[in-house]
Amino acid sequence: MKPIFIALSPNTQKEDIILALKLLFSPKKWQRGKETKKLEKAFKSYFQSDYAVSFLSARTSLWAILNALGVKENDEILLQAYTCVVVPNAIISLGAKPVWVDINQETFNMDVDDFEKKITEKTKAVVVQYTFGQAAEIKKIIKIAKKYNLFVIEDCAQALGGEYQGKKLGTFGDVGFFSFGRDKIISSVFGGMVITNNKSVGEKLNKIQNNFSFPTKSWIFQQLLHPIIFSIIIPVYSFFNLGKALHFLTYKANFLSRAVAEKEKAGKMPKLLFSKMPNALSALALKQFKRLEEFNEKRIKIAAVYAKELKNPAIELPKIKKDCRHVFLRYAIKTRKPVELISFAQKRKIFLGDWYYPVIAPVGTDLKKVFYWPGACPEAEKASAMSVNLPTHPRMTMEDVKRVVAVVKNFFRQ
Repeated sequence: MKPIFIALSPNTQKEDIILALKLLFSPKKWQRGKETKKLEKAFKSYFQSDYAVSFLSARTSLWAILNALGVKENDEILLQAYTCVVVPNAIISLGAKPVWVDINQETFNMDVDDFEKKITEKTKAVVVQYTFGQAAEIKKIIKIAKKYNLFVIEDCAQALGGEYQGKKLGTFGDVGFFSFGRDKIISSVFGGMVITNNKSVGEKLNKIQNNFSFPTKSWIFQQLLHPIIFSIIIPVYSFFNLGKALHFLTYKANFLSRAVAEKEKAGKMPKLLFSKMPNALSALALKQFKRLEEFNEKRIKIAAVYAKELKNPAIELPKIKKDCRHVFLRYAIKTRKPVELISFAQKRKIFLGDWYYPVIAPVGTDLKKVFYWPGACPEAEKASAMSVNLPTHPRMTMEDVKRVVAVVKNFFRQ
């Protein structure tokens, strides 16, 4: 049986690989070109926003947003636990302090009551995450934020195409940002976008972007290799561990970059991240953006199968808000035996996910460096200890989905 992955370039299809190959042999198009402006124009049209400004990553985008909002040293920025370390790093890099808010167990999103409790006179803004693609209580959060004169930043890294009460996520607050990371809704390995209708903020974002340089050509070359290499590795991953060995060797030889650098686990942002979105990666992102609705409909369809087939007292399924279009970047279940389930599935060539473990992921994150102390967000910690993510990516066939369902069911039978 072929292996089924939740990560490892999950969106990449034949046309993406062909485009990456073409770009690989067109180095003049790696940094400059027309594709970045086309991508920004496409986002402006899709969201009907006045500004769409691209950056090298979503964490770069968040850093630029905070900078444009005038965040300074000792300001406090509220954000939820049960997230990735790269989010607080953007705050810390400006000398501000991340203040952690607990989550609602049913949605994995920010708890509104705890949000209001954590506001102080130093609070400048709140970053509202849409975990796995489901909307938070954004209207309630905005109402509280207005009461205390706070900026509202929508973290749509996992929610491109998601909606709340018929309105697109990213268009509720002062500003929204998106990710084109290797395992997001659409992917160009690295990349991010900011949208806003605030003229002052939009002009400042444009200025920040103009002051950035492009990443080096050697780094862009490395990212273009990513979809190509994984198109070779994935089919043979479990064939006498050939793919697994190739995976290790390509990282070791520096042909592939890591999603989170080691220094990021210690609360720092690598200098590389303060860069423009290069033309070549914009081309990859634009290619997938044109298939956004196809991708999201596929994810929703897969999630519906999981919801129907995995009803079991030992599994806690996601609670879907009726007024929300949940785009299911991953289908997150909770169980008291997450490690055992992941191991059981892996032996059957199904590689499930563990977002978010630990509570500020990934493993190896120095929690003290990001101002998190155990017990600060008990609900988030509880969710972190029980979460298992099932794959929903567009490369999956319905036979793949049935295999995932069968393996999960067999685990709980045993």
